[in-house]
Amino acid sequence: MKVIKHIFDGDFGCEESNKNKPTVSVTLVDELGNESYVTVEDQWLVENGLDVGDKWPEDLD
Repeated sequence: MKVIKHIFDGDFGCEESNKNKPTVSVTLVDELGNESYVTVEDQWLVENGLDVGDKWPEDLD
């Protein structure tokens, strides 16, 4: 099981591109403390109600 440790909004501010949907970098940590990173659309995170401390959907590992 992986849990969301940190969400970094790299598109924050006026430099955001209008061509692409805003993305965020998500730091995940497993039960052994191993970290991994994924990039997803910010809107997808919101639509799925995911935030720091939440369990990451296993079908997306």
